[in-house]
Amino acid sequence: MAKILLGVTGSIAAYRACDVARELMHGGHTVHVVMTRAATRLISPDTFAALTGNPVVVEVFDEPVPGQIAHIQLAQEADLVLIAPATAHTLARLALGLADDMLTTLALATRAPILIAPAMNPAMWSHPATQAHAETLRARGVEFVEPAYGTMACGDEGWGKLADTPVIVQAALQRLRRACDLQGVHVLITAGPTYEPIDPVRFVGNRSSGKMGYALAEAALAHGATVTLITGPTALTPPVGAQVIRVQTARQMYDAVQAHFDACEVFIAAAAVADYRPERALPRKRKRTGAEWTLRLVPNPDILASVAERKGHRLVIGFAAETDKALQHAKVKLSGKNLDLIAVNNVLEPGSGFAVDTNRLTLLYADGRIEELPMMPKRACAERIIEVVAEHLRQRRG
Repeated sequence: MAKILLGVTGSIAAYRACDVARELMHGGHTVHVVMTRAATRLISPDTFAALTGNPVVVEVFDEPVPGQIAHIQLAQEADLVLIAPATAHTLARLALGLADDMLTTLALATRAPILIAPAMNPAMWSHPATQAHAETLRARGVEFVEPAYGTMACGDEGWGKLADTPVIVQAALQRLRRACDLQGVHVLITAGPTYEPIDPVRFVGNRSSGKMGYALAEAALAHGATVTLITGPTALTPPVGAQVIRVQTARQMYDAVQAHFDACEVFIAAAAVADYRPERALPRKRKRTGAEWTLRLVPNPDILASVAERKGHRLVIGFAAETDKALQHAKVKLSGKNLDLIAVNNVLEPGSGFAVDTNRLTLLYADGRIEELPMMPKRACAERIIEVVAEHLRQRRG
């Protein structure tokens, strides 16, 4: 059974967290409660301690087990972090990455999926600042149990009431199941651009930031997969838990994929690999002379085409960044490279190109299906693709 961290914040609905804890425990799960200082003004930590049979932590320096750093131990052992109820103040602190109490510190330190059930006055929930914080968290892979419509303790009516206990518990159980649906599956992902040297200071490259590939690695890890991330040059911090292989050129990425492909069950080629490289890289910087300079380019190895020949049982997913006739070009790539799925986008569309946090993808399946995704954060796009991977593997295994 799972180990669940239940965060309780200073909402008047804090008492309802007792029912959430009880129902989760009835399902055989272990519950550890973490409270904010404001929550302790509304309900005693002793209530949760008696209910769960585990000590409740509030302060960063609380140490229920002497000699063990509580926020690290709890963060590492958790299978799910559920914050119910979550106030507007807590959403803001989580979105900003603050770590000024035990709950926010745990949220930063954990690799477990995070599920949030907000509860607040309708005006606070609908406020642009609160909605912006929620969108920031969603973009990072945090999921929400949306608040319900109802009458608040203050008498106001609207959206902001804590969702019903069965709804919260069901959402938690579903998230736990998804956190394990790729357990034991090795996912190989390429990300970022490649830089093809002209001389020691210049290169041929592209505008890829690597955000889509890194988001896919985060999503796969959140579903329990073992992830190998082969990344070109980026300014991004790799997700914790992934094996990271750094490369510069297309040929280096090709070699890394060949070395790790046999061990994977799923291959996702999200990197924007340079199709061409200079025929010869100069050993020293070419100085300006005023004369014309012709640069001869030769083709780079085609990574997707190379693995298509030995695909076997593996699920292979490609990406197509297009500027015109996107679906037409993607269909040719899908069939020509023996892919199970290809995700295509028009990089000229605002919010759907390189170096932005959003994307508008169209998924083309090998069986002819087409699925259009709305413009949404790249982390949400990645979540949908990983869900497709999990569904495909479940069907294959019967």
